[in-house]
Amino acid sequence: MNAHEVDYRIYGEEMQYVEIELDPQEAVVAEAGSFMMMDDGIKMETIFGDGSKKDTGFLGKILGAGKRIITGESLFMTAFYNVGLGKRNVSFASPYPGKIIPIDLLAFGGKFICQKDAFLCAAKGVSVGIEFSKKLGRGLFGGEGFIMQKLEGDGLAFVHAGGTTAKKVLEPGETLRVDTGCIIGFTQDVNYDIEFVGGIKNTVFGGEGLFFAKLEGPGTVYIQSLPFSRLANRIIASLPKGGNSKGEGSLLGGLGDILDGDNRF
Repeated sequence: MNAHEVDYRIYGEEMQYVEIELDPQEAVVAEAGSFMMMDDGIKMETIFGDGSKKDTGFLGKILGAGKRIITGESLFMTAFYNVGLGKRNVSFASPYPGKIIPIDLLAFGGKFICQKDAFLCAAKGVSVGIEFSKKLGRGLFGGEGFIMQKLEGDGLAFVHAGGTTAKKVLEPGETLRVDTGCIIGFTQDVNYDIEFVGGIKNTVFGGEGLFFAKLEGPGTVYIQSLPFSRLANRIIASLPKGGNSKGEGSLLGGLGDILDGDNRF
């Protein structure tokens, strides 16, 4: 195997974290901001890109890391090395409520395509790159634009998703229609395209958007029930107007603010 062979354990229900066990000289790479805790004997190092390619030279490293900017990610990733003599643990946490999903790339033919913000961490040696959409409709209306992330290699990678997750194994020719934001990722054999919802009532009054994703087998698809964009929109919509939240949801409402002396004349 080219990637480091790591062991792991996932803890929690709604706000999960993954604990990765590293043998001496093993390493794991992660997105900035996902680190939670680590044992003594783990060395942390900031690197260009994912560190999967060797002897590419400075320019090669810059180009590889620069591709990450297109997906909205940082130029840098963080590598965690076990420099001790025994096994050491390092943990990474989900950024919002949901689930952490282990992806065995070797079982999926060495490649997995996912949303650009789904990647959490991976064994060192796994390549984290970009996947360009070749179809105009998919790029314009797919919700994720022309670009998604691709994870390549023969090691373990971990992605995170919002809410509850579902795994669907599609047979050849079998199709699944999904809200574009609810896709976590899929294997490389899955054919991914965008379809118009259709119908004037659905378009104007449906409230579900104008397009959905059509996924055609064979292959495996992972779905999430609560995309972060949907969660963020609900939070923004619930914020009080004018910046004053006192009395929100109470029977007295604004009258309660007056009685409390918050409204000054």
